[in-house]
Amino acid sequence: MDYKWLLFGFDGRIGRARYCLAVLIILGCMIVALTLLAAVAVIFDLHGPLAIDIIGISASIQFTDDDIPAKASLFPEVATIPLTIVFAWCYAAASIKRLHDRDKSGWWIVPFIVASGLYGQFGAWLGGSWAAVALGRAVYIAFAWGLVEICYLRGTRGPNRFGADPLTPRNTGPRWDQHAELEFVPRSAGPSAGA
Repeated sequence: MDYKWLLFGFDGRIGRARYCLAVLIILGCMIVALTLLAAVAVIFDLHGPLAIDIIGISASIQFTDDDIPAKASLFPEVATIPLTIVFAWCYAAASIKRLHDRDKSGWWIVPFIVASGLYGQFGAWLGGSWAAVALGRAVYIAFAWGLVEICYLRGTRGPNRFGADPLTPRNTGPRWDQHAELEFVPRSAGPSAGA
């Protein structure tokens, strides 16, 4: 399997199983990265929140020391920014390829995933008005619909505008035909000479 294409490319299609594999790889890498950052923070006595927050996926470690010099607390925040960008890119690539399998444009990632992430970050700023509540419910419905589309529904059967069906077996060339090699002896031939 081409993991570079799976995690970084935006073209083509992937099925549900490969999408789940991509998400597990991303989560595993996030956990390893945060563990390494936590080890560096403990070794050098740097404190602050360590968080890689991707819309729909997150992993974090929170230190609870309030007497932190400002310079030391910048390390975790600055170190996690490039990691968040890389993991968000990988998650977007896998999600867009999965949307392609459903014969949907990659732009569907905006209402399905990005809107819920933005609402999660900035929803408290909207307050408790009826418009904010209605927007929150609309974002929740879009996220739930996106979850069903991406994780549960089968992709388009056969080729679509984004490529071939990932579940269709590929012809890899001439293969050994076992059935043609079998030699059948008719029953009328009787038992073998030595029996």
